[in-house]
Amino acid sequence: MIAEPSPVAPNAGSVTMSSRAPARTRRTIDEPINLTKVVTRAGDGGQTSLADGARVAKDDLRVEAYGTVDELNAAVGLAFATLRTESPLRPWLTRIQNELFDLGADLATPPADDSRSRLRIEDGQVATLDDLCTLFNRDQPPLRTFLLPGGGEASARLHLARTVCRRAERRVVALARREPVTPHALTYLNRLGDLLFILARAADVEQDVPPRLWRPGASTEARAQEHLLAESIAPPVTR
Repeated sequence: MIAEPSPVAPNAGSVTMSSRAPARTRRTIDEPINLTKVVTRAGDGGQTSLADGARVAKDDLRVEAYGTVDELNAAVGLAFATLRTESPLRPWLTRIQNELFDLGADLATPPADDSRSRLRIEDGQVATLDDLCTLFNRDQPPLRTFLLPGGGEASARLHLARTVCRRAERRVVALARREPVTPHALTYLNRLGDLLFILARAADVEQDVPPRLWRPGASTEARAQEHLLAESIAPPVTR
């Protein structure tokens, strides 16, 4: 929930009284809230407030959706913290984290609330994710099998963020089945899941870590028998 800004203190030298409501500070892009109190106890009963002021249960589908987006933001932050300061991935992860706050604000505000301008995910933000997918996938070799998370630490954390992103996407799908959701919110998460997979590969390349490849059924008896059969019929090697 976005807190209301605090009133501006009156001029100490003024003696003129006014019946008008106190002026409020203007929010800026660098100071969008004025939060002075973290512990409010308003949620002790298991309810919380949406951005439009409506009180809902903390396991409400809308709260589940933007709460999982918040978890995703933290997971991306962990990946960011493991990358080198000069990594070209860092500025993009910062942008993504900022946009995840935008997405959380979007999901926390039911679309029916049009009483004033609201922060919403836009088509241009989704288009940038598309462009980044193309950019970071351009020089990567084709995949012949799936990847096991856990090459380098940054890559592993980006894979973890990817799975949280897919869970957030599922939460928004469930929400959209019952309540209106702004059109680009779901598209953004779907595209971000793709990008996080690509960035995980890029992080391994950046850190010169070889990929860990999935070998389907490698530990099964059936696949072991296939290997034995292949070896028994293989022609002798000429030396």
